[in-house]
Amino acid sequence: MLKSMTGFGRAEHTIGDKTFLADIKSLNGKQFELSLKIPAILKPFEFDIRRILSEQLSRGTVDCVISLKDTGSAKPVTINTSLAKAYYQPLAELSASLGLDPSHILSTLVKLPEVITPSSETLNEDEWKAFQGTLREAAGNLNQHRLHEGQSLEQDLLTRITNILYQQDEVARLEPLRQQKIREGITRLLEEKVGKENYDANRLEQELIYYIEKIDISEEQVRLKNHCEYFRSILQEPEDAKGKKLSFILQEIGREINTTGSKAYDSTIQKCVVLMKDELEKAKEQVLNVL
Repeated sequence: MLKSMTGFGRAEHTIGDKTFLADIKSLNGKQFELSLKIPAILKPFEFDIRRILSEQLSRGTVDCVISLKDTGSAKPVTINTSLAKAYYQPLAELSASLGLDPSHILSTLVKLPEVITPSSETLNEDEWKAFQGTLREAAGNLNQHRLHEGQSLEQDLLTRITNILYQQDEVARLEPLRQQKIREGITRLLEEKVGKENYDANRLEQELIYYIEKIDISEEQVRLKNHCEYFRSILQEPEDAKGKKLSFILQEIGREINTTGSKAYDSTIQKCVVLMKDELEKAKEQVLNVL
């Protein structure tokens, strides 16, 4: 089953007196690209968080936002006494020079930058292990969303390959008629230009065989069918990441379709080639979203 690169996952857990909310969104991308926003309490674990998401999500453009929700519990703070004293002296002098009541200086001091800051709290080992469960749950929910999206992608891709094979069958049906038309056309042209009695029929037959072999498309049709069947078999493989492999197979399918078109010299076969190219382009667009 296919996985899409598009998905969304969320998980929320309370760990001790902290409630974490993890939101993860992913879109298609050639590699794993992560935009990560985390609270200060998780900064020491940033590299571990990136590693876990890379292992869980494999590929895509990922946007992860982890927030620490307010639980209403008191949070420890740190008072920078040295900085407060440094602020106090010029404030006291200014208050005296302006004849102001110095009793309000303290309320002003605590509002100044860096005087009161949150403590450098971090997660302990047990809390970090519990948070990993929250992160993995959010990534797991995203992967479930990817699987659901992948089902639609798989059905669409199978339809495109089926349509290409249908046109390939049409080409195979038209191929003998094309050879006959080429043979009749060249013979008729010679009879009109030089007369039926004035050319060597055996030599003409040799030249026709050589010419028809040059524009023969049977090998291309065999390879095209094999590539399509291989594409279908890859869809059934259990591995998660198949997008790049499927893209490479579509390139090979495109080569066989293009060669068929360049050697066809037949309007009905060219119509089949155009329809195959149309289906191929739609398949290529969809494969860009496959993990």
